[in-house]
Amino acid sequence: MTMKLYWEEPYCKEFAAKVISIEGEWVVLDQTLFYLRGGGVACDTGTLNASKVLETTKAEYRILHTLEAPGSLKAGDKVTGHVDWERRHRLMKMHTAGHLLSSLFYSRANCRITGNQIDVDRSRMDFNLESFDRSQIEGYVAEANEVIGKDAPVKTYFLGREEALKLPDMVKLAEAAPPAEAQLRIVEIEGVDRQADGGLHVSHLKEIGQIQLLKLENKGKTNRRLYYDLIEKGRPVLSILLKPGHTIPT
Repeated sequence: MTMKLYWEEPYCKEFAAKVISIEGEWVVLDQTLFYLRGGGVACDTGTLNASKVLETTKAEYRILHTLEAPGSLKAGDKVTGHVDWERRHRLMKMHTAGHLLSSLFYSRANCRITGNQIDVDRSRMDFNLESFDRSQIEGYVAEANEVIGKDAPVKTYFLGREEALKLPDMVKLAEAAPPAEAQLRIVEIEGVDRQADGGLHVSHLKEIGQIQLLKLENKGKTNRRLYYDLIEKGRPVLSILLKPGHTIPT
């Protein structure tokens, strides 16, 4: 089983590892900083020695690094990995922003998340809100930005599954339960939210910048969809905020 260094050192950009096996274009390592794709969250990319890591995925207990050119790598080789930090940090901020939004939607309107896609360019979340009230949703986004402005530390830790699931508001997904593990990883925004989650997050809310609401869609009787981006220092601001009839490419 590959050791998940990304849980221990999410801000680390470089690591050393040993090749466990080569399976075509896939490389399995004894430990990795590359976060794998899953749960609607995009994966890390970067390099392993001189080869680009195009994707990181999971098959059963193995973490698979898809290399552009595995070359002459073989089991037992020592390698150095470099994570694309700009992409990693962007995904961390997007993911923490999603947790903040979901906590407000849950606490203010008692709605749960029915789907999500956390990515670099934009992210989306689906939620089961009874009425499609734009002003209500815009209000939650504005409140999320107020919370970011006040800042709060974000921490992760493990709890026994039984103990964790006894805590109120731990699960905010409508149709998915936490993995069937004896220990659950908890992500807590201090004083704001806590959820069972295996993803990577920033250490303080202010790292997020500001959440920018891009578009809202009515996806069914009670299912709503929200697209969002982040306004960050040095990054251009999108000018499509809630323009009537605008379509975001999918």
